[in-house]
Amino acid sequence: MTTQLYTNARIFTSDTRRWADALLVQDERILYVGDADTAARLRPDAERLDLEGRLVVPGFVDGHAHVVGTGEALGQVSLWGAKSVAEIQQRIKARDTERPDSDRILATGWLHGAIPGGVPDAGMLDTVVPDKPVYAFAYDFHSAWVNTAALAELGIDDHTPNPHGGTIRRDAHGHATGYIDENAFYDMVLPFLDAQVSESEHTSSIAAVQQAYRETGVTTACDMGFNETDLEAFKRADKDGTLTSRLIAYWRVNNTGSAEENIAQVQRAASLAVEHESPFLRVVGIKVIIDGTIDGCTATLGMPYADGSNAEPIWSLKELAPVVAAADAAGLKVAMHAIGDESVRIAIGAVEHAVAENGPRERRHRIEHLELVDRADVDRLAALGITASMQPVHADPAISENWAAKLGDDRVERGFAWPWITDAGARLAFGTDSPTSPHAPLPNMYVATTRASALDASAGTNVPEFALPLAESIQHATRDSAWTCGAENDIGRLAAGLYADFVVLDTDVFAADNAGALLEATVLRTVVGGRTVYEKDQSAAWESPADPEHPLLRITVKG
Repeated sequence: MTTQLYTNARIFTSDTRRWADALLVQDERILYVGDADTAARLRPDAERLDLEGRLVVPGFVDGHAHVVGTGEALGQVSLWGAKSVAEIQQRIKARDTERPDSDRILATGWLHGAIPGGVPDAGMLDTVVPDKPVYAFAYDFHSAWVNTAALAELGIDDHTPNPHGGTIRRDAHGHATGYIDENAFYDMVLPFLDAQVSESEHTSSIAAVQQAYRETGVTTACDMGFNETDLEAFKRADKDGTLTSRLIAYWRVNNTGSAEENIAQVQRAASLAVEHESPFLRVVGIKVIIDGTIDGCTATLGMPYADGSNAEPIWSLKELAPVVAAADAAGLKVAMHAIGDESVRIAIGAVEHAVAENGPRERRHRIEHLELVDRADVDRLAALGITASMQPVHADPAISENWAAKLGDDRVERGFAWPWITDAGARLAFGTDSPTSPHAPLPNMYVATTRASALDASAGTNVPEFALPLAESIQHATRDSAWTCGAENDIGRLAAGLYADFVVLDTDVFAADNAGALLEATVLRTVVGGRTVYEKDQSAAWESPADPEHPLLRITVKG
């Protein structure tokens, strides 16, 4: 048995008693949180670690992430911040020049606003890389922009039908343009690319994201879209003991257009929930994507976009309701991607159906994103106990111009309405949706508390009255994210009996004179299950990511 006493600290617990000054850890779990004198009496022989007055917070629980994708993105061409097609072309061409023998080029992070009309085509990529496949993923990870060689590699031609809930964009002559969105992206592009990735490459991606999490204080991530390939890769890592952050997985259920096949996917998730459970890996629910994004005009709205268009949902209420009811009956938690206000209503309706169908039981269903929602629907989801899972970094003003232009009216003044959720009494969980946004928690907290940009100081603010206090924001990113996954008795707070997952910062961001400290603060130590997995000045023992200057890391990793 090992016992450690962390003293001389300012400890934010995310619990009922928010503050403490000592933390007593026995093996993997917390024995006591409170005053130093009591801690010393409980274990007078404990190893003492003086934290020199530093701030301690619970390990961050990213409530919505794509963990393998985050690791993969660290090795891809970064298109973040590119403001034009020419700049995107330059970055992709540079990678081709650097790695001429590569089989294909993968890039990530382009913004719709950087493309004239918001819709790219293959010819733009053919101009710079005509002889090998190029796959460029939009920042929201709902669409792919590919060149002609990639279309050929995918087997997509003029006669390839659109899958249910997805689109292969075509020109006036019926030719595929190289822009593939929603279920066409998920069902045709991603599975093909997954099949090209070797076991060692998956291992490297997981190692890269573990390093990134250690350095930025993420001790648990809720993966939204787990699949068979991800599962096998993480099972290997779990068995090998190389995981240094916990993963709570939601199994991706695609709308195939067949009720029987949809229910079969739910049954697969239910079996996984009991087959594999460890302190570092477990499946707890399912994830469905009801609509797309506002930037891509594929989110389903109650009123049309500025150009008069609208989008059909990927899941209608008729299709979704039996899937949610089946998952609910199996004891699974359901996460539903719904960005537009009409798709939020579909999600709420599906939970209503499950309640009516299955009767009283504990439920922890959730709606992801809720970028645009009616105030009356917030009251409905609160009454049903639905968690709102939202990502502050998606409200960053530096990426909001195209989002606002697509709506084109006063709806932009009720975007990302976090206080509506808490005022209604609903649970609010914060995440990042990485790699659609940087994974680092502290910039996420900056956007939450200021509605200003963590990417561009000149970008102004975004509905500043919707900002939240720092203590509440951190609780949403720790305690509440853990609760909605059913993990509140293990993680998310610093309390007796829970895992000793916590982070030591070099700056007391609560006492700082300005919120900008959240962008400057760095992690000095990350502890997972009582084990120090990262120390800023002693990180050489861990393998570094392939690209330590990648923007997904660069925001907060200074050491």
